[in-house]
Amino acid sequence: MTTLYIALNEALAIVSSHNGECQADLHLGGSQPQCVAVDPLRPEQIYCGTFDQGVWYSSDAGRSWQHVDEGITSEHVMSVAVSALERTGNSGVVYAGTEPSALFRSEDGGRTWRELAALRQLPSAPTWSFPPRPYTSHIRWITLDPLLPGRVFAAAEAGALVRSLDGGEHWEDRQPDGPFDTHTLIMHRLAPNRLYSAAGDGFMWPGKGFVQSDDGGTTWDRPGEGLEHHYLWSVAADPADPSTLVISAASGPREAHDPRSAESTIYRRAGLRPWQQVRVGLPEPRGALASVLAANEAEPGVFYAANNQGIFRSDNTGATWEALPIRWPAGTRPGRAHALVAIA
Repeated sequence: MTTLYIALNEALAIVSSHNGECQADLHLGGSQPQCVAVDPLRPEQIYCGTFDQGVWYSSDAGRSWQHVDEGITSEHVMSVAVSALERTGNSGVVYAGTEPSALFRSEDGGRTWRELAALRQLPSAPTWSFPPRPYTSHIRWITLDPLLPGRVFAAAEAGALVRSLDGGEHWEDRQPDGPFDTHTLIMHRLAPNRLYSAAGDGFMWPGKGFVQSDDGGTTWDRPGEGLEHHYLWSVAADPADPSTLVISAASGPREAHDPRSAESTIYRRAGLRPWQQVRVGLPEPRGALASVLAANEAEPGVFYAANNQGIFRSDNTGATWEALPIRWPAGTRPGRAHALVAIA
């Protein structure tokens, strides 16, 4: 059974199977989880970043948690990632991104952190700005190359996608044709140097929200044929086929994130064919906040989606979906999902 870790507004939900029934247990109640990451080689090691309480760490698959953010200068942790290739002892090197924009690295399982200060010295850094709070910005996403140790990508929301080739010690600034407002960035072990960005760029420039690089982020293309919603939020790739993708989309940020205006959908692309909206088994777009999407290596052809309407699973590469029959604690509902990780 796959275990799902879902960062919700006021708790981290862990969904697992008990006696054939899916059950959600809530952890870190009262915090504001924003992101979650699992050590690829030690899946019992979990990291959760919160907007109000920094980073939390579990060494037992989420049963217990400890606060681990010594050296992180902001309690607003927006992104976290764990390396499968950079290892120290029994743990992967961990990266955490904050608001205001800064990036931190831990080589001792999250117990202590040091800032990768060169990031904030990039020429574009003073221009980064998050529209709802234009006086600041944050590192929305961190992607670690699954094949090249030390190659790190960091997405500042909004303003830049930047690259490091040495574990964050030095950085290359944004490329002129690269994504400006990356929300999710993924790589695939079967497609070296390929990056997929689900970005907000299309809100201002329709058709420009999906951004792809085939050379490790040096040059970029925007193959958006078939997309009718241009504010893109989350993207996931089939573990068995890097050319089969699902992506969540809305007309704009209000439709993606504001429950009063919520209206979003999911698209699928196979190979070089145009994007197609998928609806079977998913909730009606009206009322649905933008989904976060996930896949995991142990389940080829399977995708997961989480939003305020429920948790959904596809076992046919995203063509059709079904709602997971999850038993939630009494009096609770999923609410907005900020992040989703699936681990077998």
